[in-house]
Amino acid sequence: MKRWLAAFSVWLAVLFGGPAFAHEVRPAYLEITQTAPKAYTVIWKLPTMGDVAIHLDPRISNGWLGREPADQYAAAGFLIRTWKITDKRKDPIFGQTITIGGLPDTMTDVYFRVRLLDGRQIDAILRPEQPSYTITSEGRGAFAVPTFLLLGIEHILTGPDHLLFVLGLLLIVRSIRALVKTVSAFTVAHSITLALASFGLITLPIPLLNALIALSILFLAPEVIRAQRGGDSLTIRYPWVVAFAFGLLHGMGFASGLTSLSLDRGALVSALLLFNIGVEIGQLAFIALILGLIRAFRLMEISWPRPLANAPTYAIGILGAFWTMQYTAMLFGVI
Repeated sequence: MKRWLAAFSVWLAVLFGGPAFAHEVRPAYLEITQTAPKAYTVIWKLPTMGDVAIHLDPRISNGWLGREPADQYAAAGFLIRTWKITDKRKDPIFGQTITIGGLPDTMTDVYFRVRLLDGRQIDAILRPEQPSYTITSEGRGAFAVPTFLLLGIEHILTGPDHLLFVLGLLLIVRSIRALVKTVSAFTVAHSITLALASFGLITLPIPLLNALIALSILFLAPEVIRAQRGGDSLTIRYPWVVAFAFGLLHGMGFASGLTSLSLDRGALVSALLLFNIGVEIGQLAFIALILGLIRAFRLMEISWPRPLANAPTYAIGILGAFWTMQYTAMLFGVI
């Protein structure tokens, strides 16, 4: 009954089987703040995993970042660099181009913000397909509404760990009613911790959080096998319970996409709402794709060889184990 997932799971394994830190859902953050008429502070926050950081090189065409930073330190899963700039030119940032070297080779976004003494604020998102941005004098008060909606969609659809967890749940559920309850439980759970973590009310070290999320995927692999063999367990009888429990962890993982942006509380509320809606849209799109494959392969009556038919379970188990070991090693400083 589950053979329709074979080719899809092989694609997942090939696409996402590389180093776990190659997919970094936390964005980098570049901020320019005018602190006096001729003085500016530039802050660059680069996400790290243990001692490993994605190679990104921010540049400003006026040469500000060509000098050594005034300060550099690691904190809360980020490498933070600060430059103190004195520039006597009038409006030295307008017309300048921000370029993030190495961004096209990643799956990471970079948030860029300018704050000026006159109250103007410029916000932009640089993406792998568009790693440059030219600063103009037309400031905006906040990110455009679609930005966080799209960020939520991208966050779930480019997150192999979250997709594999949802895939494992789909392999376990036995009815549409169970599917609705399971998806709803996962949604409620990750919405709760997404909000709490975004406002800083709960927190976990990033390596520990990622290790636990990977463990949630690994946990599902034997449950999938048990379900396919007609066995029984608490997970098989009540998959929504497991979806809710592990959804709390995944929600904290989703929150990592927002917590580095230094948004004020008012902006964070709207960003959180839009981001969560985007996550749900992406999740439902993924589930719709899977259900569409179910229907299509049933109509075509395709019969897969047994090794290929079992590939979804292999993908969940192997990648879950690989990520669990990798993140655990990072947690204890082994790599």
